[in-house]
Amino acid sequence: MSDDQSAHEHALTDANGPGWPGGESGATDPGQGPKGSPMAGTTAQDEAAGSAADGDAAAEPPEKSRSFWRELPILIVVALVIALVIKSFVVQAFYIPSSSMENTLDIGDKVLVNKLVYHFRSIEPGDIIVFNGSGSWDAVPPASPAGSNPVARLYDATLGPLFRSIVELFGTAPGQHDYIKRVIGVPGDHVACCNAHGQVTVNGVALHESSYLYPGNSPSASSFSIKVQPGRLWVMGDHRAVSCDSRCHPGDPGDGTIPESQVVGRAFMIVWPPSRWRVLPIPSTFGQPGVDQPKSAAASLSVRAAPAAPYLPLGAGFAGAVPLTWLQRRLRLRPPGRSRR
Repeated sequence: MSDDQSAHEHALTDANGPGWPGGESGATDPGQGPKGSPMAGTTAQDEAAGSAADGDAAAEPPEKSRSFWRELPILIVVALVIALVIKSFVVQAFYIPSSSMENTLDIGDKVLVNKLVYHFRSIEPGDIIVFNGSGSWDAVPPASPAGSNPVARLYDATLGPLFRSIVELFGTAPGQHDYIKRVIGVPGDHVACCNAHGQVTVNGVALHESSYLYPGNSPSASSFSIKVQPGRLWVMGDHRAVSCDSRCHPGDPGDGTIPESQVVGRAFMIVWPPSRWRVLPIPSTFGQPGVDQPKSAAASLSVRAAPAAPYLPLGAGFAGAVPLTWLQRRLRLRPPGRSRR
């Protein structure tokens, strides 16, 4: 009996030895089945899945960093596209190269020009506008002859204007044929100088210009009297002593007036330098009865300004591109939902 019991215990010891799954050297976690049981495969799969998940978690930060640098060129391209679109149709930055609008605009000031405003309202007396003088104050520039090099012609038609537009995102000076002046008379107005007090008059109403004229300047050193024709504008600089404006072009088409169709937009804000930051309002003198025509009359005599050339602040492009890129990354990096078993 004792021999049988001893043999039985010896057998149990061997069964729990190193080669048996339940032994001390091969002890398993609770719930792990014997090697040949159905639970063994499931447990191995869970362990493999856990190891893979740990590996993915460890590698995730470097992957995110690499993903950012891969997406940075896309972010820059999207920002440039948005910026060029805004500059083409909404707002363009210009800096002031001359003193003809002092002290309202100083040399080196950077202003924002709204290109959309005149699609929703008429040009009004007192507005500061940027316009192209080709065909009015300046002769229409002759077309440059086409070169014989097809590569050069392709560059001039495609990449050349694109590169110039990108450079202009940081602000451009009014070009050789671009001017910035204040509107004094709109279609239908009779603009004259000077009355008995030496003032400019619009439809017989004297303008009180001390709030924007350069200190010490008279309203005009030369006399004029003109009826502004439909589709035309009479414009003058605020520094009257040095500004060559509508008064200087009596022999040009329109007798010194400029076409509304050549207006690029309205300068509405100085954004640089920071010490000069301010909005550019219409002076109150232009709100006098007789100067500020009824909107219906002005609209019937005016021509809506056509959208003008090239392109706005680069920051606006990035402001639009960053949220789009962030959303795209979030959607791409979102973990797939686990399937139900």
